Amino acid sequence: MMFTNDKPIFQQMADRLSDEILANVYHDDDRIPSVREYAVTLEVNTNTAVKAYEQLARENIIYNKRGMGYFITPGAREQILKERRQAFLKQQLPELFRQMKLLGLDLKDIETAWAEDGKKEKYS
Repeated sequence: MMFTNDKPIFQQMADRLSDEILANVYHDDDRIPSVREYAVTLEVNTNTAVKAYEQLARENIIYNKRGMGYFITPGAREQILKERRQAFLKQQLPELFRQMKLLGLDLKDIETAWAEDGKKEKYS
């Protein structure tokens, strides 16, 4: 995984695991990799992975079964979707609108780009 400087690594790891939940890699009550396994996979310190898992547990995205590992909390996908949609609407969309106005783009331009992107995914 390529990490950026805009967020702490543990936060980026938590985001990645949330992305995997959204992509249906993991489902309700699925066991996820252990802290050590995830740290090795992403080539980070185990303590960093612990912080990511602790954050997700605090957010009720994952839960720990003592001696068995971490599992996806039922309803976690819907929770992540709700939170990310709200963040997108409040944080990213206003900047997108600003850029569209500056560049003279309208919703038809976006619809065209969206349709083209959909065609690429079908045939890739």
